[in-house]
Amino acid sequence: MKLSIYTHAALAAVSIASGAACAQSPAYPGKPVRIITPTAAGGSLDTSARIVAQKLTEMWGQQVTIDNRPGAGGIVGADTAAKAAPDGYTMLFASNGNIATTQALYKKIPYDPIRDFAPVILVAETPYVLIVHPSLPVKTAADLIKLARTKPGRIDFASSGSGSTPHLAGELFKSMAKINLVHVPYKGSPAAHNSVVSGETSFELSGLPSSISQIRSGRLRALGVASAKRSSMAPEIPTISESGLPGFEANSWTGTLVPAATPRAIISKINADIVTALAQSDVRQRMLNQGFEVVGGTPEQLGSHLKSEITKWTKVINDSGARAD
Repeated sequence: MKLSIYTHAALAAVSIASGAACAQSPAYPGKPVRIITPTAAGGSLDTSARIVAQKLTEMWGQQVTIDNRPGAGGIVGADTAAKAAPDGYTMLFASNGNIATTQALYKKIPYDPIRDFAPVILVAETPYVLIVHPSLPVKTAADLIKLARTKPGRIDFASSGSGSTPHLAGELFKSMAKINLVHVPYKGSPAAHNSVVSGETSFELSGLPSSISQIRSGRLRALGVASAKRSSMAPEIPTISESGLPGFEANSWTGTLVPAATPRAIISKINADIVTALAQSDVRQRMLNQGFEVVGGTPEQLGSHLKSEITKWTKVINDSGARAD
């Protein structure tokens, strides 16, 4: 798998950034480091954090532990991280579903995702895939849009719950395609996924890793991946943009943040070392096996990405009236 252009650019600066950071903060890390994931153990965000934590433990000679803090759509874990000491010993592994959408979905949250955090690195992305039951007479995203226009309000889509990322991705698809769809929320991803497999609902925007085996067995039909480019996991599947809705993009991503007042030297050190970790073949392969596309890059690139994602999904939420369960 090829590393992104962001990762190549960051790799070129690793020795400089790491050297500067060490010169200013030679003791870091001088004790164990905690990575907070605002989700339960076993999910995709937790998995990516554990892959990175294991490699950083080897590199630093200090234990990097995972602290799972699920609750309130990620607010519990993010708030814990935002209020931690800004010394580099607490990091947050966040995703669009628990850092980029919370302000718009909830009436009040106890932190600001931009003001109270400093970005470190965009670790990886996982594309969503538009899947339908094989009995639905469509083979492309364009076919689905055409069908929906002939049956306004009669084509439904499943999601793991109101306000979830798959729900918002469906709302974005609906808005960009200018079609009338019915949202059917379920209690969690497995139930939503099974509803499409059984034909109970028409389609779903689901994580590619959880769908790929059923796509290849013929139990589901993939109309396109929701990433800007085809996935390394399934390069035979076109993008939704190619398949009939130009410009559509809805990925799940993983980014590393630290409390806002964390010294720049420490941020540079963490960024440089995670870039080094992501460049190693065993890490890239483990990430790919879990459906992650390694990204990498600089703190500034994650900062720009986060602001863009907040703007994008806030509009989707406001336009659709979506609210968290």
